[in-house]
Amino acid sequence: MSTLQFISIICTFLLFLISFISTSTSAVDTYSYESIKGAYWPSDRFSYLPPSAIDTTLFTHVYYAFLLPNNVTSKFMIDNSTALQLVTFTSTLHSKKPPVKALFSTGGGGDLPFQFSQMASTPSLRRNFILSTIEVARKFGFDGIDLDWEYPQNPQEMQDYAILLEEWRAEVIKESEATNCPQLLLSAAVYFSANFFLHGPFRTYPVASINKNLDWINAMCYDYHGSWEPTITGSHSALIDPKSNISTSYGLESWIKAGILRSKLVMGLPLYGKTWTLKDLMDSGVGAPAIDVGPSGAGGKGVLFYYEVEDFNKKNNATVQFDLGTLSTYSVAGNIWIGYDDSRSTALRIAFAQALRLRGYFFWALSFDRDWQISETASRFWIGWK
Repeated sequence: MSTLQFISIICTFLLFLISFISTSTSAVDTYSYESIKGAYWPSDRFSYLPPSAIDTTLFTHVYYAFLLPNNVTSKFMIDNSTALQLVTFTSTLHSKKPPVKALFSTGGGGDLPFQFSQMASTPSLRRNFILSTIEVARKFGFDGIDLDWEYPQNPQEMQDYAILLEEWRAEVIKESEATNCPQLLLSAAVYFSANFFLHGPFRTYPVASINKNLDWINAMCYDYHGSWEPTITGSHSALIDPKSNISTSYGLESWIKAGILRSKLVMGLPLYGKTWTLKDLMDSGVGAPAIDVGPSGAGGKGVLFYYEVEDFNKKNNATVQFDLGTLSTYSVAGNIWIGYDDSRSTALRIAFAQALRLRGYFFWALSFDRDWQISETASRFWIGWK
């Protein structure tokens, strides 16, 4: 990409930004808060990057992902191997220079929505879960807890979600006063939009409860497209989308319109790409026809981690393109198409979050980067405030 082309991209983006920000009617809250530069650290098959190797100059908060409650009692049962890993995680992050805050995240994808809905709708299980999260956090030296419930499935579950947050914060305050320790942080990973308009019954997050009871939320601004759409390529983290509301700009604006405090809103960034196999080599843009997903990597069907994308591009002499329609990056090698975020598109997303005066950003997931390339870009472009 030439200098003139990139300047054209920046000018287009700035015009969009001015237009977008002017439509926001939400008041901006005070700016006495600490910026969030977060990242999730997968503890399972992706845990090849030890906590000692994390460059803490690039982050403020790192999430241990994941701890799961018992599906009967909703309490956490930590075996000896996991206990050792937890102690190593928190002690390492707290002793590094600079130190970062460590939270553990509970939940994730898969079958957990039913388990969480059962817990949140049952007072005794809800209490078990809340008290157990606090016990685990204190026992293993965590600074806080992150809830990754993907996702409440209907309006009733959203009401239960609100009750869970209310009772959780009350117990965190109670425990802090009893022990004279700082309150544990409470965060949650949430859908990219405040409302669910794509599938299932329409429902909206309980924003008033979130504002009152959570320190912040992590909006998962990715996975907009993927293997469930095998016949058309797509930017799975599109900043804008002129053809639909499936974009980061729409999602973040929906949260702001719903009344979320900007100091509570953190933007998600993916460190992985989605792949497709093109149907026609002459038609290779975003939205081009495809015959199936493309190559798969460590992340599963049609998914390549960022370092795998870099390796693929280099090995196959791929052509890297920047799409002005979605402000995202894609590469093409033969009939293989990969949509992902590089340093350029990441910088634009950081600028967008800054313009919205959000709390910060986070990555899924920390170990997918290549030599901290994307993490460094985000950290460098984030001005921050305290």
